[in-house]
Amino acid sequence: MAKSKDNKKSSSDQRVSKAVVSRLSLYLRELSRLERNGIETTSSTKLGEMLGFSDAQVRKDLANFGQFGYPGVGYRCSELIATIRQIMGTDQRWPVALVGVGNLGRALLGYRGFSNQGFNTVAAFDLDPKIVGSEIEGIPVYSLENVDKIVREKSIQLAILAVPAAAAQEVAERLVAAGIRGFLNFAAVTLRLPEEVTVIGVDLAIEMEQLSFAMTSRMNN
Repeated sequence: MAKSKDNKKSSSDQRVSKAVVSRLSLYLRELSRLERNGIETTSSTKLGEMLGFSDAQVRKDLANFGQFGYPGVGYRCSELIATIRQIMGTDQRWPVALVGVGNLGRALLGYRGFSNQGFNTVAAFDLDPKIVGSEIEGIPVYSLENVDKIVREKSIQLAILAVPAAAAQEVAERLVAAGIRGFLNFAAVTLRLPEEVTVIGVDLAIEMEQLSFAMTSRMNN
């Protein structure tokens, strides 16, 4: 298939399923691995084999955003990486705030994968006076009372919420008022926020339940 830059589509031009977006992240991960290993080109067949998908699925997913690839060559890894990053919005650096510096919050502050993918945690917030004013993993910890000022100064739009479930709704509303427009929510609660605010929930207990269901189904069959 000939590559046509004029025929690329923005992810904002259409609705695509969460499953497609999840697979884009997987394609990006595998393409980046190939590039690190010095492999310059790949195909929908090879990319699908690495992830357990069909070549038709790979082509269909990418076709949501345009036409890619070269006849007799396949995909050039570097070009497809750049394109997927543009589609995902990770071709820019995003300043991120982490709210809730408990055990989970501290672990997330130490996770380097965010930075590698373009997400820079520039501020952490908590109410504990013992840690407010300190730095954890090189990231300053501010009082939640100062969230409006810090969010504005650092142009933060994304936040990781790692607070107890009982406090999550109130804290999220405060962050929205301060200018946050996207949340990665680790609190085990469904947030009710304005439509223009995007929330991605991460509930590890639910993920384990899904794993348990898959294992139980396999054993029963």
